[in-house]
Amino acid sequence: MKRFLILSAALVFASGVIFGQAAKDDKHYQTSKPQENKQVEVRAPEVGEKAPNFLLPVATKDTIIFEGKKLSDFLGKGPVVLAFYPADWSGGCTKEVCTIRDSFSEFEKLGAAVIGISGDYVFSHKEWARHHNLPFWLASDHLGKVSLQFASYNSEAGYSKRTVYVLDKNGVVRYKNLAFKAGSEEDYKALKEAVAAAK
Repeated sequence: MKRFLILSAALVFASGVIFGQAAKDDKHYQTSKPQENKQVEVRAPEVGEKAPNFLLPVATKDTIIFEGKKLSDFLGKGPVVLAFYPADWSGGCTKEVCTIRDSFSEFEKLGAAVIGISGDYVFSHKEWARHHNLPFWLASDHLGKVSLQFASYNSEAGYSKRTVYVLDKNGVVRYKNLAFKAGSEEDYKALKEAVAAAK
């Protein structure tokens, strides 16, 4: 009888420990909130601030550099134009880069480098540049990370927006247009003026 009472007491004690721990665990899990999957907001550089450096694969009408070039590789000589656009071979983008191509001699006289940036692969860039005889670099931002850094990425659509930045030779933003229009003479005039001022 004594053994039975001791055994019963031990069982009651063990049950209390187990269920007590379970209650604590339940309380813990009920009050814990799952991690929210929030998109990290990146602040784009403002006029007067230095642009973030980046490395992207690039192409011209003649070559492809798979290991890429850094933004800093283009600095130190003159202004740099970063022209973000949605996609190769599209009507609006073709008009945009061809207009820049036709004005390239003016940029060249000012010592400016032009870099077109979209999510297309470098193979597409090379063929597109060759087809339209584009005299400047095209960078492949396939994951959209660089476009995101410059407030130039449409996350819902999954491609770069049409925007332009003008940097001086030190990489400081001197002009930006986050709503650049491919057919706007006013926007192209402002771009040329910004490049001249950034020299």
